[in-house]
Amino acid sequence: MKIYTKTGDDGTTGLFGGTRVPKHHIRIDSYGTVDELNSWIGLIRDQDIDPINQQQLIAIQEHLFTVGAVLATDPEKEVLKNGKQRLKITKVGSVEIEFLEHAIDEMDSQLSQMTHFILPGGHTTVSYCHIARTVCRRAERISTLLFENEPFDGNVLSFLNRLSDYLFVLARKLSCDLKANEIKWNPKKIDQ
Repeated sequence: MKIYTKTGDDGTTGLFGGTRVPKHHIRIDSYGTVDELNSWIGLIRDQDIDPINQQQLIAIQEHLFTVGAVLATDPEKEVLKNGKQRLKITKVGSVEIEFLEHAIDEMDSQLSQMTHFILPGGHTTVSYCHIARTVCRRAERISTLLFENEPFDGNVLSFLNRLSDYLFVLARKLSCDLKANEIKWNPKKIDQ
């Protein structure tokens, strides 16, 4: 199988189910941003971090491929003529969302209470987490716009929302593990 098909040379791409849409379509933007997020998470996983976090990130990357598949499926062709689902994979649901919540709670239990906003940074690995978190928020924003126009499984939105929280707490945990300084944001007061 060749990597290039030339079918996208006209500025369109195929959804799962065969429908062709412009490459700038909101559906393409949504799963493309999820793909970008997955790449950033791979970069975090490649750092010198706790093996437990590395395994969690692998699971998250696998879930993100599922999210991408859901987003890449034409909703009008999601169900085949025989009534069966076109996408024959386990979708993200309450188990995957609870997996993130448990991981967040476990990491958070090891951290000091947060009293201020934190400036992203302190260590390259921590910065990668913050970049992934902001890409996750962008994926969520784009996906909610898509959902308003062409609904899909709402668990995808919950998963993305929880994932951005996970990435924030992971950044804090890695700051602690790496002994990186968390800089609190203290807004300057206006003299009155």
